[in-house]
Amino acid sequence: MDTTMRAAAFLDKGGVGKTTTVAHVGVALADKGYRVCLLDLAGKQGDLTKHFGLWQQAKESDDWPNITTVFQDEWDTIADQLPDAVDQLIMPTGEGPDLIPAHEGLDGLESLLGSIDDPSDRYARLDHFLTEYLDERYDVLLLDLPGSTSNIAYNGLWAARHVITPVRAGPFEQEQMSQLEADLDEIRAGQDIDINLALVLINEYDERKTIDRDLFEQLSSEYAEVLAPEQIPSSQDITNAQQNGQTVFQLEQPSQTAQRALAAYREDAHELVGRMAPSETEIEPEASQS
Repeated sequence: MDTTMRAAAFLDKGGVGKTTTVAHVGVALADKGYRVCLLDLAGKQGDLTKHFGLWQQAKESDDWPNITTVFQDEWDTIADQLPDAVDQLIMPTGEGPDLIPAHEGLDGLESLLGSIDDPSDRYARLDHFLTEYLDERYDVLLLDLPGSTSNIAYNGLWAARHVITPVRAGPFEQEQMSQLEADLDEIRAGQDIDINLALVLINEYDERKTIDRDLFEQLSSEYAEVLAPEQIPSSQDITNAQQNGQTVFQLEQPSQTAQRALAAYREDAHELVGRMAPSETEIEPEASQS
């Protein structure tokens, strides 16, 4: 993958903040001058695309080629015949990162991938696209994956090799983390690839709550090497900003909790880059995105 760093937000559970994490970490890295592209693969509902207020624009645009096209046998031919095919996939977010939006055909893509007998082909299609068409454009690629194990999720994990796992305090976190480890072990053993858990962070963390403190202590004990340096505090500003099609970075007067969240995202993004860098020396951003 040369110097391009990739990570995928994944946990076999919905509602833990994967999309919010990808959006904010991506903006934090773009603010530092990294060329960042976000891929919305979590489902046809396009939550990451909506996070930047681009869903309607994405739906109204010419919907071919789209994110599902890059998984098809014909993609390389399409890219050869349409020199701007990759450009047609990409939308600027207006906050720094670029975005490849979700598409309604993502549900049908699951069936297409499932019909491919060879696992080394079935799970490697996204990796091929990123390697051949995006790596040379970007310093960081962040993938928002479905909240369940699927052919699309396995493609994302295979391609990214680094996993970001957001969690929220609740009764089943230990079970979900155990399942995550099992999923990663299955990929490592079955496909003989190196994939690692790069960052675990607690979303909507409130140190005043016993359940939150207990989760933090548990993760500090069992995942000390990969636990994020800063946890993301609960803030209504994060929800409000998302509903308005933006991240908290766009707020002119963020609340105190939102300011703490911003500081946490910046610190966690910096730590993630250090953990993803292919050498002991951290990769410096090559150019700022406009």
